[in-house]
Amino acid sequence: MLVMKNVLVINMGLKSIRSIIFNQNGLKLGSSSLAINTAINDKCVEQSPNEWWEKANTVIHKSLRDSGNPHIDFITVTTSASCLVCIDENGNPLQRAFMVSDKRAEKEAAEIKQMPEFDEVYKDTGLDLTSSLMLPKIYWLKKHMPDVFEKTEYFVTPNDFLIYKLTGRCVTDYFNAIKYHYDAGKKQYPVNLLKRMGIDANCLPDVKNTGEYIGDVLSDIADELGINKDTKVVISSYDAICSFIGSGVNDEGESSDVSGTVTVFRTLTRKETCKSSKIYSMPYYNENAKIIGGSNNLGGGLIEWVKQCYYLNDEYPYEIMEKDAAESDIGARGLVFLPFLLGERAPIWDDNARGVFFGLERMHTRKDMTRAVFESTGFIDLSIIDAIKETGTDVSSVRLSGGLARINLISQIKADVLGKDVLVLSEFETTASGAAMMVLTGQNIYPDMKSASDKFATVRMIIKPNMENNKKYMYMYELYKESYKALKPLFKKRKELIDKLSNDKEIQIENL
Repeated sequence: MLVMKNVLVINMGLKSIRSIIFNQNGLKLGSSSLAINTAINDKCVEQSPNEWWEKANTVIHKSLRDSGNPHIDFITVTTSASCLVCIDENGNPLQRAFMVSDKRAEKEAAEIKQMPEFDEVYKDTGLDLTSSLMLPKIYWLKKHMPDVFEKTEYFVTPNDFLIYKLTGRCVTDYFNAIKYHYDAGKKQYPVNLLKRMGIDANCLPDVKNTGEYIGDVLSDIADELGINKDTKVVISSYDAICSFIGSGVNDEGESSDVSGTVTVFRTLTRKETCKSSKIYSMPYYNENAKIIGGSNNLGGGLIEWVKQCYYLNDEYPYEIMEKDAAESDIGARGLVFLPFLLGERAPIWDDNARGVFFGLERMHTRKDMTRAVFESTGFIDLSIIDAIKETGTDVSSVRLSGGLARINLISQIKADVLGKDVLVLSEFETTASGAAMMVLTGQNIYPDMKSASDKFATVRMIIKPNMENNKKYMYMYELYKESYKALKPLFKKRKELIDKLSNDKEIQIENL
Protein backbone atom coordinates (compact mmCIF):
# COMPACT_ATOMS: atom_id res chain seq x y z
CA MET A 1 0.00 0.00 0.00
CA LEU A 2 1.36 3.42 -1.02
CA VAL A 3 2.01 5.67 1.98
CA MET A 4 1.17 9.29 1.15
CA LYS A 5 4.00 11.75 1.92
CA ASN A 6 3.17 15.09 3.57
CA VAL A 7 5.11 18.38 3.38
CA LEU A 8 4.81 21.26 5.85
CA VAL A 9 5.83 24.59 4.32
CA ILE A 10 6.74 27.61 6.43
CA ASN A 11 5.99 30.45 4.02
CA MET A 12 6.87 33.95 5.18
CA GLY A 13 6.29 36.94 2.94
CA LEU A 14 6.72 40.59 3.83
CA LYS A 15 3.36 40.89 5.57
CA SER A 16 2.55 37.48 7.07
CA ILE A 17 3.86 34.07 8.04
CA ARG A 18 1.98 30.91 7.10
CA SER A 19 2.17 27.21 7.76
CA ILE A 20 0.66 25.13 4.97
CA ILE A 21 0.52 21.34 4.83
CA PHE A 22 0.26 19.53 1.47
CA ASN A 23 0.13 15.86 0.65
CA GLN A 24 2.11 14.64 -2.34
CA ASN A 25 -0.93 14.92 -4.63
CA GLY A 26 -1.12 18.67 -4.09
CA LEU A 27 -4.07 18.54 -1.70
CA LYS A 28 -3.90 21.26 0.97
CA LEU A 29 -4.54 19.52 4.30
CA GLY A 30 -4.40 22.55 6.56
CA SER A 31 -3.07 26.07 6.88
CA SER A 32 -2.74 28.97 9.29
CA SER A 33 -1.37 32.50 9.04
CA LEU A 34 -0.54 35.52 11.18
CA ALA A 35 0.34 39.08 10.23
CA ILE A 36 3.88 40.36 10.79
CA ASN A 37 4.74 43.86 11.93
CA THR A 38 7.07 46.07 9.92
CA ALA A 39 8.89 49.14 11.22
CA ILE A 40 9.39 51.81 8.55
CA ASN A 41 10.86 55.28 8.28
CA ASP A 42 12.24 57.04 5.20
CA LYS A 43 15.25 54.72 4.87
CA CYS A 44 14.75 51.77 7.18
CA VAL A 45 12.43 48.79 6.71
CA GLU A 46 12.84 46.30 9.55
CA GLN A 47 11.16 43.25 11.08
CA SER A 48 11.84 41.18 14.20
CA PRO A 49 13.27 37.67 13.64
CA ASN A 50 12.12 36.71 17.13
CA GLU A 51 8.55 37.59 16.08
CA TRP A 52 8.97 35.35 13.01
CA TRP A 53 9.96 32.37 15.14
CA GLU A 54 7.26 32.92 17.76
CA LYS A 55 4.56 33.20 15.11
CA ALA A 56 5.97 30.26 13.14
CA ASN A 57 5.46 28.17 16.27
CA THR A 58 1.86 29.35 16.56
CA VAL A 59 0.86 28.80 12.92
CA ILE A 60 2.55 25.38 12.77
CA HIS A 61 0.57 24.21 15.81
CA LYS A 62 -2.70 25.48 14.34
CA SER A 63 -2.13 24.02 10.86
CA LEU A 64 -1.33 20.63 12.38
CA ARG A 65 -4.43 20.77 14.54
CA ASP A 66 -6.65 21.87 11.65
CA SER A 67 -5.40 19.03 9.43
CA GLY A 68 -5.87 16.31 12.07
CA ASN A 69 -2.19 16.09 13.12
CA PRO A 70 -0.89 14.12 10.12
CA HIS A 71 2.59 12.62 10.03
CA ILE A 72 4.94 15.23 8.57
CA ASP A 73 7.59 13.67 6.34
CA PHE A 74 9.27 16.88 5.21
CA ILE A 75 9.44 20.48 6.33
CA THR A 76 10.79 23.35 4.25
CA VAL A 77 11.05 27.14 4.49
CA THR A 78 10.44 29.82 1.89
CA THR A 79 10.70 33.53 2.72
CA SER A 80 11.55 36.85 1.13
CA ALA A 81 15.13 37.13 -0.17
CA SER A 82 17.79 39.82 0.35
CA CYS A 83 16.78 40.49 3.96
CA LEU A 84 19.75 40.60 6.34
CA VAL A 85 19.62 38.76 9.68
CA CYS A 86 22.65 38.85 11.98
CA ILE A 87 22.82 35.86 14.34
CA ASP A 88 25.23 34.78 17.06
CA GLU A 89 26.74 31.30 17.51
CA ASN A 90 23.48 30.05 19.05
CA GLY A 91 21.33 31.33 16.20
CA ASN A 92 19.95 34.25 18.22
CA PRO A 93 19.33 37.48 16.26
CA LEU A 94 21.44 40.42 17.36
CA GLN A 95 19.05 43.06 16.03
CA ARG A 96 16.02 43.49 13.82
CA ALA A 97 16.33 42.29 10.23
CA PHE A 98 17.04 44.71 7.37
CA MET A 99 14.29 43.92 4.86
CA VAL A 100 14.77 43.85 1.10
CA SER A 101 13.38 47.37 0.54
CA ASP A 102 15.62 48.91 3.25
CA LYS A 103 17.59 51.72 1.57
CA ARG A 104 20.33 52.54 4.07
CA ALA A 105 23.08 50.93 1.99
CA GLU A 106 22.80 53.16 -1.11
CA LYS A 107 26.23 54.74 -0.58
CA GLU A 108 27.80 51.40 0.28
CA ALA A 109 26.47 49.86 -2.95
CA ALA A 110 28.01 52.73 -4.93
CA GLU A 111 31.31 52.34 -3.04
CA ILE A 112 31.53 48.59 -3.68
CA LYS A 113 30.87 49.14 -7.40
CA GLN A 114 34.03 51.26 -7.56
CA MET A 115 36.22 48.48 -6.12
CA PRO A 116 38.40 46.79 -8.79
CA GLU A 117 37.47 43.40 -7.35
CA PHE A 118 33.82 44.00 -8.21
CA ASP A 119 34.58 44.24 -11.93
CA GLU A 120 35.53 40.56 -11.97
CA VAL A 121 32.47 39.62 -9.90
CA TYR A 122 30.15 41.47 -12.27
CA LYS A 123 31.82 39.87 -15.28
CA ASP A 124 31.23 36.39 -13.82
CA THR A 125 27.73 36.88 -12.39
CA GLY A 126 26.18 39.67 -14.47
CA LEU A 127 24.58 40.92 -11.26
CA ASP A 128 24.86 44.64 -10.60
CA LEU A 129 24.83 46.20 -7.13
CA THR A 130 21.91 47.90 -5.41
CA SER A 131 21.07 48.62 -1.79
CA SER A 132 18.53 45.79 -1.85
CA LEU A 133 21.21 43.08 -2.09
CA MET A 134 23.11 41.41 0.73
CA LEU A 135 26.71 42.63 0.47
CA PRO A 136 25.87 46.37 0.63
CA LYS A 137 23.72 45.71 3.72
CA ILE A 138 26.54 43.82 5.44
CA TYR A 139 29.04 46.53 4.47
CA TRP A 140 26.72 49.22 5.87
CA LEU A 141 26.52 47.27 9.13
CA LYS A 142 30.32 47.03 9.30
CA LYS A 143 30.66 50.80 8.93
CA HIS A 144 27.73 52.00 11.04
CA MET A 145 27.09 49.24 13.62
CA PRO A 146 30.57 47.77 14.21
CA ASP A 147 29.60 46.21 17.55
CA VAL A 148 26.86 44.12 15.92
CA PHE A 149 29.16 43.31 12.99
CA GLU A 150 31.87 41.96 15.29
CA LYS A 151 29.42 39.86 17.31
CA THR A 152 27.81 38.30 14.25
CA GLU A 153 28.61 34.62 13.71
CA TYR A 154 26.56 34.37 10.49
CA PHE A 155 25.00 36.85 8.07
CA VAL A 156 21.88 35.06 6.85
CA THR A 157 18.54 35.51 5.13
CA PRO A 158 15.17 34.79 6.80
CA ASN A 159 15.17 31.40 5.01
CA ASP A 160 18.52 30.52 6.52
CA PHE A 161 17.57 31.82 9.98
CA LEU A 162 14.48 29.62 10.22
CA ILE A 163 16.36 26.58 8.89
CA TYR A 164 19.05 27.22 11.52
CA LYS A 165 16.37 27.27 14.22
CA LEU A 166 15.05 23.92 12.91
CA THR A 167 18.36 22.12 12.39
CA GLY A 168 21.21 24.05 14.02
CA ARG A 169 22.90 24.22 10.59
CA CYS A 170 23.75 27.41 8.69
CA VAL A 171 22.88 26.67 5.05
CA THR A 172 21.26 28.39 2.10
CA ASP A 173 20.28 27.42 -1.44
CA TYR A 174 22.14 28.67 -4.50
CA PHE A 175 19.31 31.01 -5.56
CA ASN A 176 19.50 32.79 -2.20
CA ALA A 177 23.31 32.71 -2.30
CA ILE A 178 23.27 34.61 -5.61
CA LYS A 179 21.94 37.59 -3.63
CA TYR A 180 25.40 37.64 -1.96
CA HIS A 181 26.96 37.67 -5.48
CA TYR A 182 27.69 33.95 -5.21
CA ASP A 183 28.88 32.56 -8.55
CA ALA A 184 26.58 29.59 -9.16
CA GLY A 185 28.73 28.40 -12.08
CA LYS A 186 32.00 28.37 -10.13
CA LYS A 187 30.16 27.47 -6.91
CA GLN A 188 31.91 30.08 -4.79
CA TYR A 189 31.37 33.36 -3.00
CA PRO A 190 33.33 36.41 -4.27
CA VAL A 191 36.33 35.78 -2.01
CA ASN A 192 38.54 38.62 -3.25
CA LEU A 193 35.74 41.18 -3.01
CA LEU A 194 34.79 39.98 0.47
CA LYS A 195 38.41 40.29 1.56
CA ARG A 196 38.57 43.85 0.22
CA MET A 197 35.37 44.67 2.17
CA GLY A 198 36.69 43.07 5.36
CA ILE A 199 33.97 40.41 5.47
CA ASP A 200 34.87 36.85 6.47
CA ALA A 201 33.48 34.36 3.92
CA ASN A 202 33.09 31.84 6.77
CA CYS A 203 30.33 34.06 8.14
CA LEU A 204 28.17 33.31 5.09
CA PRO A 205 26.01 30.16 4.93
CA ASP A 206 27.05 26.94 3.19
CA VAL A 207 25.38 26.60 -0.23
CA LYS A 208 23.21 23.61 -1.16
CA ASN A 209 21.11 22.62 -4.16
CA THR A 210 17.34 22.96 -3.98
CA GLY A 211 15.51 19.84 -2.85
CA GLU A 212 18.52 18.69 -0.78
CA TYR A 213 18.07 17.05 2.62
CA ILE A 214 19.66 19.18 5.36
CA GLY A 215 18.94 17.15 8.49
CA ASP A 216 16.15 16.11 10.81
CA VAL A 217 14.38 18.66 12.98
CA LEU A 218 16.21 19.02 16.29
CA SER A 219 14.58 16.89 18.97
CA ASP A 220 13.73 19.74 21.34
CA ILE A 221 12.42 21.86 18.45
CA ALA A 222 10.20 18.98 17.26
CA ASP A 223 8.73 18.83 20.77
CA GLU A 224 8.26 22.61 20.80
CA LEU A 225 6.53 22.64 17.41
CA GLY A 226 4.46 19.50 17.99
CA ILE A 227 5.80 17.58 14.99
CA ASN A 228 7.25 14.07 14.75
CA LYS A 229 10.99 13.79 15.41
CA ASP A 230 11.78 12.01 12.14
CA THR A 231 10.68 15.01 10.08
CA LYS A 232 13.30 15.77 7.44
CA VAL A 233 14.25 19.40 6.72
CA VAL A 234 14.67 19.88 2.98
CA ILE A 235 15.86 23.13 1.43
CA SER A 236 13.74 24.88 -1.20
CA SER A 237 14.39 28.55 -1.98
CA TYR A 238 13.11 32.09 -1.55
CA ASP A 239 9.53 33.06 -2.32
CA ALA A 240 9.99 34.46 -5.85
CA ILE A 241 11.68 31.28 -7.08
CA CYS A 242 9.22 28.99 -5.29
CA SER A 243 6.22 30.87 -6.66
CA PHE A 244 7.65 30.58 -10.17
CA ILE A 245 8.01 26.81 -9.72
CA GLY A 246 4.55 26.60 -8.15
CA SER A 247 3.01 28.37 -11.14
CA GLY A 248 3.75 25.32 -13.26
CA VAL A 249 5.95 27.10 -15.81
CA ASN A 250 7.68 24.43 -17.88
CA ASP A 251 7.87 25.58 -21.51
CA GLU A 252 9.86 28.22 -23.38
CA GLY A 253 8.39 31.72 -22.96
CA GLU A 254 5.86 30.74 -20.28
CA SER A 255 5.81 33.30 -17.50
CA SER A 256 4.40 33.77 -14.04
CA ASP A 257 3.05 36.83 -12.27
CA VAL A 258 2.78 36.20 -8.55
CA SER A 259 1.45 39.27 -6.79
CA GLY A 260 1.38 39.06 -3.04
CA THR A 261 2.76 42.07 -1.20
CA VAL A 262 5.18 42.51 -4.11
CA THR A 263 4.85 41.50 -7.75
CA VAL A 264 7.22 38.79 -8.93
CA PHE A 265 7.38 38.39 -12.71
CA ARG A 266 9.61 35.76 -14.29
CA THR A 267 9.86 33.70 -17.45
CA LEU A 268 11.61 30.47 -18.43
CA THR A 269 14.03 30.17 -21.32
CA ARG A 270 16.49 27.63 -22.64
CA LYS A 271 17.96 30.11 -25.14
CA GLU A 272 21.23 31.99 -24.97
CA THR A 273 20.44 35.42 -23.51
CA CYS A 274 22.08 38.82 -23.18
CA LYS A 275 22.99 40.19 -19.76
CA SER A 276 20.80 42.91 -18.31
CA SER A 277 21.26 45.23 -15.36
CA LYS A 278 17.47 45.68 -15.16
CA ILE A 279 16.47 42.13 -14.24
CA TYR A 280 17.91 38.89 -12.91
CA SER A 281 18.96 35.91 -14.99
CA MET A 282 19.44 32.83 -12.82
CA PRO A 283 20.47 29.30 -13.73
CA TYR A 284 17.75 26.72 -13.18
CA TYR A 285 19.98 23.66 -13.05
CA ASN A 286 17.27 21.09 -12.36
CA GLU A 287 15.58 21.95 -15.68
CA ASN A 288 18.66 22.96 -17.73
CA ALA A 289 17.13 26.41 -18.20
CA LYS A 290 17.26 30.02 -16.99
CA ILE A 291 14.76 31.97 -14.93
CA ILE A 292 14.67 35.59 -16.10
CA GLY A 293 12.78 38.48 -14.51
CA GLY A 294 12.50 40.37 -11.27
CA SER A 295 10.46 41.65 -8.38
CA ASN A 296 9.20 45.13 -7.59
CA ASN A 297 8.63 46.62 -4.14
CA LEU A 298 4.81 46.62 -4.02
CA GLY A 299 2.16 44.71 -5.96
CA GLY A 300 -0.73 43.57 -3.81
CA GLY A 301 0.66 45.98 -1.22
CA LEU A 302 -0.64 48.80 -3.44
CA ILE A 303 -4.19 47.52 -2.92
CA GLU A 304 -3.64 47.37 0.83
CA TRP A 305 -2.54 51.02 0.67
CA VAL A 306 -5.64 51.98 -1.33
CA LYS A 307 -7.79 50.19 1.25
CA GLN A 308 -6.12 52.04 4.13
CA CYS A 309 -6.49 55.40 2.38
CA TYR A 310 -10.02 55.20 0.96
CA TYR A 311 -11.91 52.08 2.07
CA LEU A 312 -11.28 51.52 5.78
CA ASN A 313 -14.90 52.23 6.66
CA ASP A 314 -16.32 49.83 4.05
CA GLU A 315 -17.51 46.43 5.26
CA TYR A 316 -16.30 44.69 2.08
CA PRO A 317 -13.42 46.90 0.93
CA TYR A 318 -12.03 44.74 -1.89
CA GLU A 319 -15.43 44.21 -3.48
CA ILE A 320 -16.23 47.93 -3.26
CA MET A 321 -12.90 49.05 -4.70
CA GLU A 322 -13.29 46.60 -7.62
CA LYS A 323 -16.80 47.98 -8.27
CA ASP A 324 -15.47 51.55 -8.08
CA ALA A 325 -12.61 50.86 -10.48
CA ALA A 326 -14.96 49.17 -12.94
CA GLU A 327 -17.16 52.30 -12.98
CA SER A 328 -14.24 54.49 -14.06
CA ASP A 329 -12.99 54.50 -17.67
CA ILE A 330 -10.06 52.73 -19.29
CA GLY A 331 -7.13 55.03 -18.61
CA ALA A 332 -8.84 56.31 -15.42
CA ARG A 333 -10.00 59.39 -17.31
CA GLY A 334 -6.43 60.46 -18.04
CA LEU A 335 -5.00 59.68 -14.59
CA VAL A 336 -1.70 57.79 -14.30
CA PHE A 337 -0.36 56.31 -11.08
CA LEU A 338 3.36 55.69 -10.51
CA PRO A 339 3.36 52.82 -7.97
CA PHE A 340 6.72 53.49 -6.32
CA LEU A 341 5.57 53.95 -2.72
CA LEU A 342 8.70 52.26 -1.33
CA GLY A 343 11.08 53.17 -4.15
CA GLU A 344 11.42 50.52 -6.85
CA ARG A 345 13.45 47.48 -7.73
CA ALA A 346 13.12 45.81 -11.16
CA PRO A 347 13.34 47.16 -13.73
CA ILE A 348 14.23 50.77 -12.80
CA TRP A 349 16.18 50.17 -9.55
CA ASP A 350 15.51 53.61 -8.12
CA ASP A 351 15.50 53.91 -4.33
CA ASN A 352 14.49 57.58 -4.58
CA ALA A 353 11.34 57.08 -6.69
CA ARG A 354 7.99 57.61 -4.98
CA GLY A 355 4.31 57.24 -5.75
CA VAL A 356 2.63 59.87 -7.91
CA PHE A 357 -0.85 60.51 -9.29
CA PHE A 358 -0.13 62.36 -12.53
CA GLY A 359 -2.89 64.29 -14.28
CA LEU A 360 -5.16 64.75 -11.26
CA GLU A 361 -8.12 67.03 -12.04
CA ARG A 362 -11.08 68.44 -10.16
CA MET A 363 -13.37 65.91 -11.85
CA HIS A 364 -11.46 62.89 -10.58
CA THR A 365 -12.93 60.82 -7.76
CA ARG A 366 -11.99 57.88 -5.57
CA LYS A 367 -13.15 55.62 -8.39
CA ASP A 368 -10.63 57.05 -10.86
CA MET A 369 -7.77 56.96 -8.38
CA THR A 370 -8.53 53.32 -7.58
CA ARG A 371 -8.72 52.52 -11.29
CA ALA A 372 -5.35 54.18 -11.89
CA VAL A 373 -3.77 52.06 -9.14
CA PHE A 374 -5.33 48.91 -10.62
CA GLU A 375 -3.96 49.80 -14.06
CA SER A 376 -0.50 50.43 -12.67
CA THR A 377 -0.29 46.71 -11.75
CA GLY A 378 -0.46 45.92 -15.48
CA PHE A 379 2.18 48.53 -16.29
CA ILE A 380 4.46 46.95 -13.66
CA ASP A 381 4.27 43.65 -15.54
CA LEU A 382 4.75 45.27 -18.94
CA SER A 383 7.85 47.16 -17.83
CA ILE A 384 9.46 43.90 -16.66
CA ILE A 385 8.44 42.16 -19.91
CA ASP A 386 10.14 44.98 -21.86
CA ALA A 387 13.34 44.30 -19.90
CA ILE A 388 13.01 40.53 -20.49
CA LYS A 389 12.67 41.13 -24.24
CA GLU A 390 15.94 43.09 -24.20
CA THR A 391 17.72 39.85 -23.22
CA GLY A 392 16.41 38.15 -26.37
CA THR A 393 13.63 36.23 -24.63
CA ASP A 394 9.98 36.31 -25.64
CA VAL A 395 6.98 36.03 -23.33
CA SER A 396 4.16 33.90 -24.74
CA SER A 397 1.64 33.64 -21.88
CA VAL A 398 1.32 34.58 -18.24
CA ARG A 399 0.17 32.48 -15.28
CA LEU A 400 -1.40 34.54 -12.48
CA SER A 401 -1.45 33.73 -8.77
CA GLY A 402 -1.05 35.45 -5.41
CA GLY A 403 -3.64 37.47 -3.53
CA LEU A 404 -3.99 40.05 -6.31
CA ALA A 405 -5.23 37.35 -8.70
CA ARG A 406 -8.40 37.11 -6.60
CA ILE A 407 -9.52 40.47 -8.04
CA ASN A 408 -10.95 39.59 -11.46
CA LEU A 409 -10.85 43.14 -12.81
CA ILE A 410 -7.11 43.36 -12.18
CA SER A 411 -6.59 40.05 -14.00
CA GLN A 412 -8.54 41.38 -17.01
CA ILE A 413 -6.59 44.66 -16.92
CA LYS A 414 -3.33 42.70 -16.99
CA ALA A 415 -4.50 40.63 -19.98
CA ASP A 416 -5.53 43.81 -21.81
CA VAL A 417 -2.34 45.74 -20.97
CA LEU A 418 -0.08 42.84 -21.94
CA GLY A 419 -2.12 41.79 -24.97
CA LYS A 420 -1.61 38.16 -23.95
CA ASP A 421 -3.61 35.26 -22.56
CA VAL A 422 -3.61 35.25 -18.78
CA LEU A 423 -4.06 31.90 -17.01
CA VAL A 424 -5.46 32.25 -13.48
CA LEU A 425 -4.34 29.33 -11.31
CA SER A 426 -6.58 27.35 -8.97
CA GLU A 427 -4.01 27.56 -6.19
CA PHE A 428 -3.24 31.17 -5.27
CA GLU A 429 -0.51 30.19 -2.77
CA THR A 430 1.99 29.16 -5.44
CA THR A 431 4.94 30.07 -3.22
CA ALA A 432 4.03 27.33 -0.75
CA SER A 433 3.04 24.82 -3.42
CA GLY A 434 6.28 25.52 -5.33
CA ALA A 435 8.33 24.88 -2.21
CA ALA A 436 6.49 21.58 -1.71
CA MET A 437 7.11 20.65 -5.36
CA MET A 438 10.85 21.32 -4.97
CA VAL A 439 10.94 19.09 -1.89
CA LEU A 440 9.00 16.22 -3.47
CA THR A 441 11.05 16.33 -6.67
CA GLY A 442 14.36 16.67 -4.82
CA GLN A 443 13.48 13.70 -2.64
CA ASN A 444 12.47 11.59 -5.66
CA ILE A 445 8.76 11.39 -4.87
CA TYR A 446 8.29 12.86 -8.36
CA PRO A 447 10.70 12.14 -11.23
CA ASP A 448 10.66 15.73 -12.52
CA MET A 449 9.02 19.11 -12.01
CA LYS A 450 6.54 18.63 -14.86
CA SER A 451 5.07 15.59 -13.07
CA ALA A 452 4.74 17.59 -9.85
CA SER A 453 3.18 20.61 -11.60
CA ASP A 454 0.50 18.38 -13.17
CA LYS A 455 -0.74 17.77 -9.61
CA PHE A 456 -0.10 21.17 -8.01
CA ALA A 457 -0.53 23.85 -10.72
CA THR A 458 -3.96 23.52 -12.33
CA VAL A 459 -5.56 26.40 -14.24
CA ARG A 460 -8.88 27.82 -12.97
CA MET A 461 -9.65 30.07 -15.93
CA ILE A 462 -8.10 31.65 -19.02
CA ILE A 463 -8.64 35.37 -19.64
CA LYS A 464 -8.35 36.58 -23.23
CA PRO A 465 -7.10 40.11 -23.92
CA ASN A 466 -9.35 42.77 -25.44
CA MET A 467 -7.04 44.13 -28.15
CA GLU A 468 -9.07 47.36 -28.55
CA ASN A 469 -8.40 48.05 -24.89
CA ASN A 470 -4.77 47.11 -25.44
CA LYS A 471 -4.38 49.94 -27.97
CA LYS A 472 -5.72 52.45 -25.44
CA TYR A 473 -3.48 51.12 -22.70
CA MET A 474 -0.40 51.52 -24.88
CA TYR A 475 -1.01 55.30 -24.92
CA MET A 476 -1.30 55.32 -21.13
CA TYR A 477 1.79 53.13 -20.78
CA GLU A 478 3.85 55.63 -22.76
CA LEU A 479 2.60 58.38 -20.44
CA TYR A 480 3.47 56.17 -17.45
CA LYS A 481 7.07 55.76 -18.66
CA GLU A 482 7.48 59.42 -19.65
CA SER A 483 6.09 60.59 -16.30
CA TYR A 484 8.72 58.61 -14.43
CA LYS A 485 11.47 59.78 -16.77
CA ALA A 486 10.51 63.44 -16.28
CA LEU A 487 10.19 63.12 -12.50
CA LYS A 488 13.36 61.10 -11.90
CA PRO A 489 15.60 64.13 -11.18
CA LEU A 490 12.91 65.55 -8.88
CA PHE A 491 12.80 62.29 -6.91
CA LYS A 492 16.51 62.71 -6.22
CA LYS A 493 15.97 66.34 -5.23
CA ARG A 494 13.16 65.32 -2.89
CA LYS A 495 15.47 62.76 -1.26
CA GLU A 496 18.09 65.42 -0.59
CA LEU A 497 15.42 67.66 0.94
CA ILE A 498 14.09 64.89 3.16
CA ASP A 499 17.63 64.17 4.38
CA LYS A 500 17.94 67.81 5.44
CA LEU A 501 14.63 67.67 7.30
CA SER A 502 15.92 64.54 9.12
CA ASN A 503 12.54 63.01 9.87
CA ASP A 504 13.43 59.62 11.36
CA LYS A 505 10.04 58.97 12.94
CA GLU A 506 9.31 55.27 12.82
CA ILE A 507 5.94 53.90 11.74
CA GLN A 508 4.70 50.42 12.65
CA ILE A 509 2.67 48.72 9.91
CA GLU A 510 0.85 45.40 10.18
CA ASN A 511 0.17 43.69 6.84
CA LEU A 512 2.63 45.70 4.71
